Amino acid sequence: MTVSLQSLALGERPSGRTLLTASWVVGHKDGSHRLLKNGDVVFENGEILFVGHGFPGEVARRVDFGNALISPGLIDLDALSDLDTTILGIDNHPGWAKGRVWPRSYFEAGPYEMYSGEELAFQKRFAFGQLLLNGITTAAPIASLFYREWGETVAEFEAAADAAGELGLRVYLSPAFRSGGMVLEEPGRMVPVFDEERGLQGLKEAVSFIERQTGRHGDLVRGMLAPDRVETSTLALMQRTDAAARDLGCKFRLHMAQGTMEVDTVRKLHGSTAPVWLARAGLLSDRLIAPHATNATQEDLALYAVNGVSIVHCPLVSARSGSTLSSFSACRQLGINIAMGTDTAPADMLMNLLVGLITCRINDGAPDRVRSADLFDAATLGGARALGRSDLGHLSKGARADIAVFDLDDTVMAPSVDPITTIVTGGSGKITRAVFVDGRLSMRERQVANIDMARARIQAQAQFDGLIAKYPERSWANPPVSEIFPPSYPVEVNANG
Repeated sequence: MTVSLQSLALGERPSGRTLLTASWVVGHKDGSHRLLKNGDVVFENGEILFVGHGFPGEVARRVDFGNALISPGLIDLDALSDLDTTILGIDNHPGWAKGRVWPRSYFEAGPYEMYSGEELAFQKRFAFGQLLLNGITTAAPIASLFYREWGETVAEFEAAADAAGELGLRVYLSPAFRSGGMVLEEPGRMVPVFDEERGLQGLKEAVSFIERQTGRHGDLVRGMLAPDRVETSTLALMQRTDAAARDLGCKFRLHMAQGTMEVDTVRKLHGSTAPVWLARAGLLSDRLIAPHATNATQEDLALYAVNGVSIVHCPLVSARSGSTLSSFSACRQLGINIAMGTDTAPADMLMNLLVGLITCRINDGAPDRVRSADLFDAATLGGARALGRSDLGHLSKGARADIAVFDLDDTVMAPSVDPITTIVTGGSGKITRAVFVDGRLSMRERQVANIDMARARIQAQAQFDGLIAKYPERSWANPPVSEIFPPSYPVEVNANG
C-alpha cells in the first residue's frame, strides 16, 4: 500500500516493514557506495532489511519520494550545538579586540556563565533541530567556551542527552573540559593560564556522565570525551583522557593544528607542534578524532596517518577565517581517514561539502584530484569509520536505519546530472525532505519532532542578542557593542519611529 509521507507520525517509528523508494538510492556494495536507479530501501524497528530493486517480501506501507535521493544520514563530528559566536568574527577583526579572548581584567574579576542553565539547555535543543533540518543524523556536539565560566556542565549535557532522545538524533557527547585558557595581556599578546586540577575534575565528571548516559534513548546516546583544545590541555590531562577513552571504549576529540595562536603557544610550551608533542607521549591513536588540521605540517599529517588519527574537516568555518586543509586529496592519499563537521552556522553539511570541494581544488591547483563523491564519502563512511561504527554511514542490510531524503526537483538545481554531484555542488540543507534516525521519523517537510523551530528561532535570537550585549565587559578596553560589531553599512532609522 502506497502512502504519503504525511501519513507517518512525526517522532515515531512506523510499525511493521516500511519501504521507501525514489528516483535514486545510495546503496552500498563491497565497502563503497553505489547508485541505484529507482531503488528501494526497507527497514523495520530501526534496522535496514533490504536495499536494492524489487523487494520480494510483504511490507506494511510504501512511501514514494519521487524525484529524490534516499541517502545515508550525514555524520557531523564537530556539530554546532550552541548559538554560533564565530559568525561575529566574519567581518570583525582582529579577534583579540572583539571578545574572542578573555582580557586579563575580565579573567581576574572572575569569569562567569553568560547564559542561564535553561538557556544552555535550550540552545542544545535548538541546535539539534537545525542539524536534523540539514540531513544530519549523527552528531558530536561542539560549542564555544569563550562565554563560559570554564568548561561545560553535566547538567546541560544531561539536558542535551534528553533533547537528543526527544528530537530523535544520534549523538556522541560529554561535557567539554580544559586545564587552561588563553588570556589577553595586551593588544595582540595572549598567554595561557592553567588550573590543572580543574581540568582533571572536568574529566572525572565527563567519565561519570558517559558511564551513566551511554545506551540511553534506545542507544541514540553514546559517549565521546571532549577536551577543549590542545593549547589549553596539560600532558597529565591528555594522558588521563586517553586512558579513560581506552577504559570506556570510546573516542576522544581534540582540536589541534587549527590556528596560528595554537601553533605558536604549543611551540612555546612544548617546543614542537601539537601532533609531534602528543606523538612523543604515545597519545596518537585511532581513539583520537582531531578537527581541523588546517595548520598541520607534513610531519603532523604523516603522524596522523601512521597512528590512525581521524581528521574532522570543517571547510566552511575554516575558509571564513582564511585557512584550508592542505589538502583534502593529499590527506586521503596519505591514508588519513577524513570525517566532516559543520562547527558554525548555518549547520549545513551540503554547503560544507561544496566548500571542501572548491578549497581542495584551489590547493591542488587542479580539478581532477578530488570528486564530489569523495566529500560525500567523508560525510558518511568517514564519519562512521572515525566512530568505529560499521553499522552507520551506509544503507545496506543490517545497518541502522539512519536515512536522509534529499529533493532533486528543486528549481535552483536544474538541470541535474549525477545525483551526488548535483546535491554537493548545487544543493543545501534546505533540500532535505525527510530524516529517519534508527527508523524513527525525526524530520518531515521542515518540521522537527517535538520542537517548533520557527518559534524556537525567535527565542534563539533574543538569547543571542542578550549575549552580544555582554561583550564589552569581556573585550579589551571595554568598547561599546557598536564598536565591537559595527554594521556592514551605516544604519539609518526613521526619526519618527
